[in-house]
Amino acid sequence: MSAASQDLPCLNLEPPKMLQLSPLLQRLQDRGPIHRVRTPAGDEAWLVTRHAELKLLLHDERIGRTHPDPDSAAQYVRSPFLNLLISDADAETGRRQHAETRRLLTPLFSARRVREMQPKVEEAAEALLDAFIAQGSPGDLHGELSSPFALTVLCEVIGVPPQRRAELITLLSGIARLDDRDGALRAQRDLSAFVARLVELKRAEPGPDIISRLVDGELPEDRVTHLASGLLFAGLDSVASILDNGVVLLATHPDQRAAALADPEVMGRAVEEVLRSARAGGSVLPPRYASEDMEFGGVTIRTGDLVLFDLGLPNFDERAFTGPEEFDVDRAPNPHLSFGHGIWHCIGAPLARLELKTMFTKLFTRLPELRLEHPVEELRLKEGQLSGGFAELRITW
Repeated sequence: MSAASQDLPCLNLEPPKMLQLSPLLQRLQDRGPIHRVRTPAGDEAWLVTRHAELKLLLHDERIGRTHPDPDSAAQYVRSPFLNLLISDADAETGRRQHAETRRLLTPLFSARRVREMQPKVEEAAEALLDAFIAQGSPGDLHGELSSPFALTVLCEVIGVPPQRRAELITLLSGIARLDDRDGALRAQRDLSAFVARLVELKRAEPGPDIISRLVDGELPEDRVTHLASGLLFAGLDSVASILDNGVVLLATHPDQRAAALADPEVMGRAVEEVLRSARAGGSVLPPRYASEDMEFGGVTIRTGDLVLFDLGLPNFDERAFTGPEEFDVDRAPNPHLSFGHGIWHCIGAPLARLELKTMFTKLFTRLPELRLEHPVEELRLKEGQLSGGFAELRITW
């Protein structure tokens, strides 16, 4: 290891904070748009820190999930699950597969389809709120409401029957562990088998769900299993974490919460501001690699270099946002990159927005006296896991 390499800024797995960048990330963002850093796994990578530059790279087809030698590819953390995201296909094949996947899945999240899902989303929210409130105050919002709600909606969309959902939670929890590689590998194999059984079920009895759509798209079974597994893992904790963070932000900004509850349009803007502010995706960044040498932001990115897109970091760039450390439900425009952009824009974003708006509205309407049981600085965050957010979020009413 060279002396220059040893002097690289070292990223860590410290959970991100709402409305605040870590001092290291703030310094890097102030100094320039892209930096050579060392990941928690000890590998070298490029970290993109500013809004304009990250938006450009999210459109750039030279950055993708392919690598000529996945086994030796640099990584943010060592995780069997993240390894599955790296393909040894050539760059052109990788781009074609990515476009094919989006072509198959995007219609399932069209504006019309999301409107059709609204009654089921509202029904799930009401049923879970009934049970949550009936247990009495205080309660764990994360474990008893946010996660079950995100799970219910996700499983409906992907095609997981209700009787299989408890098993799914156990598998996803096992995969997320960074402190037990063998256990994560077992959980990953078990999840693949779990999804493979669902594929066979949907092949025999298709429905209006994602697995049926993928099967009907004539993709190879292993690719269907891989895609569905990834959607299940990514979709569950991301929505639950953003819900948790949004409740914290709205509970601690009562005037802005009242304004949002009084006007659906303001609530829509509040959802966008929660998405911008929360940094809820966790601190583990998925792998992306350069498929060719490229000049960008004053540096040379080499073929195979790991390029890190922290989608929460540019949302605090003062070049793109006025007062980014302030929570403001009237912020407009709000060009946050929490759902990515371009070829990497999250296809499930319309459904996630519906889930967030539905739960925030119903929760604070039914529990107008909702407050946090503990100060924000004492809230317990997950550690040593791929997924971020709160381990528990106690509220009273």
